[in-house]
Amino acid sequence: MKTWFTADTHFGHTKIIDYCNRPFKDIETMNKVLIRNWNARIKKHDLVIHLGDFAFKEAEKAKRFLDSLNGHITIVKGNHDKNNSIDSRIMEVTMDLGGKNFYCVHNPSQVNYKFHYALVGHVHQNWKVVKRKNTIIVNVGVDVWNYHPIDINEIFKAIVRFK
Repeated sequence: MKTWFTADTHFGHTKIIDYCNRPFKDIETMNKVLIRNWNARIKKHDLVIHLGDFAFKEAEKAKRFLDSLNGHITIVKGNHDKNNSIDSRIMEVTMDLGGKNFYCVHNPSQVNYKFHYALVGHVHQNWKVVKRKNTIIVNVGVDVWNYHPIDINEIFKAIVRFK
């Protein structure tokens, strides 16, 4: 079993293509590519931590997207996860990964700076890695990771490149 991270898929959100300058001709193409990229990396028994903004509204579609994706998916609530049937009550997650403690939350403004490392979403294509106070923050959102989930090795490589 492998652990993967992602955020800001925004399944079913037509306007996200324009907002984030995503390279898809329409929402159906975006959804298909996101699902294909996800399932190409993630196996049935893998764990996926999705750091918010899974799908946009339309409760039935959110469930359908979940059902089409491989892995055991844990969703941390994002600002667009209000009316999409996800109904996650998880606001943050802390994890030990490769001997390092990570704080995981959707919005970088909610990072707990007691942690040296944080994983976030919410900022789309604005940046991949930043340092605030003494915390290195990695954006795991699809917009900066070629529209697919990432594993801890990719996270550590991004941190090393940043340093």
